[in-house]
Amino acid sequence: VAEKLRPAVVSIQMETLTPGFFLQPVPQQGAGSGVVIDPQGYIVTNNHVIEDARSIKVSLPDGRNFDGRLVGRDPLTDLAVIKIEGKDLPVASLGDSSRLQVGEWVVAIGNALALEGGPTVTAGVVGALGRSITEPDGVIIRDLIQTDAAINPGNSGGPLANLAGEVIGINTAIASQAQGIGFAISIDTAKPVIQELIAKGKIARPWLGIQYVAITPSSASRFNLPVTKGILILQVVRGTPASAAGLQEGDVVVSFAGRNINDDNDLRQAIQAQKPGDRVEIALIRDRVQKTVTAVLGESPAPR
Repeated sequence: VAEKLRPAVVSIQMETLTPGFFLQPVPQQGAGSGVVIDPQGYIVTNNHVIEDARSIKVSLPDGRNFDGRLVGRDPLTDLAVIKIEGKDLPVASLGDSSRLQVGEWVVAIGNALALEGGPTVTAGVVGALGRSITEPDGVIIRDLIQTDAAINPGNSGGPLANLAGEVIGINTAIASQAQGIGFAISIDTAKPVIQELIAKGKIARPWLGIQYVAITPSSASRFNLPVTKGILILQVVRGTPASAAGLQEGDVVVSFAGRNINDDNDLRQAIQAQKPGDRVEIALIRDRVQKTVTAVLGESPAPR
């Protein structure tokens, strides 16, 4: 597996600007991993590896170095695609993560701790499938592969492979409070995102334009709400589909496109099941009276 896949695993060095003590921009260096998936030089990595990068440098295990160009990134799946211009590039094969089984052996390869001498190879098993984690910025990443193959700082964006040497995941996170628990984005989740980033440079996702919070029995009692489930709209952003549909702060949404909404996760999934331009009916309670409005979903703004 290492012989087959390691040549296609790259080291990514990036430079960002962060505010210094006197708020002046100070260059900061970072490191991560990526994997070449196409002979034209497309490389998959994590969004958090290249986010806010002002420059990207890519190094191959064969000693070649390239300037990387950002093709597109998607914070909601923590995936990104960059591109290098080179000839005879090693390319990894993408596998089928739907065929994975708990207990199956896997191999992680990446730029662990930015050590010199090329990518580090570690091995372990699939500990669980379909995991979800919440990142520090609040984004929930779903359909993750859990593994005890050692994943260290710098491994982010590198491949998790099966014993056929096929990429079945993109390593993305470790559980710092635990031992032997790391997570990779399943390649079946990543494939359509990668394809759309290459084709369009962004992911077209439906957008409503509200800020909201899930209703619980305690919050229902505190705010004297008529229901104990649903979501409470905290803010309607001006000029959005929600504003055009007449949604208001304080509305309680109980149904979206025919789907009952019990919490914020229900609403998030209901929105993501639609497409930009779709017309949806939203059932809500306003001033203890239930009513229905129609919204035409927009396209989520691209990440900055």
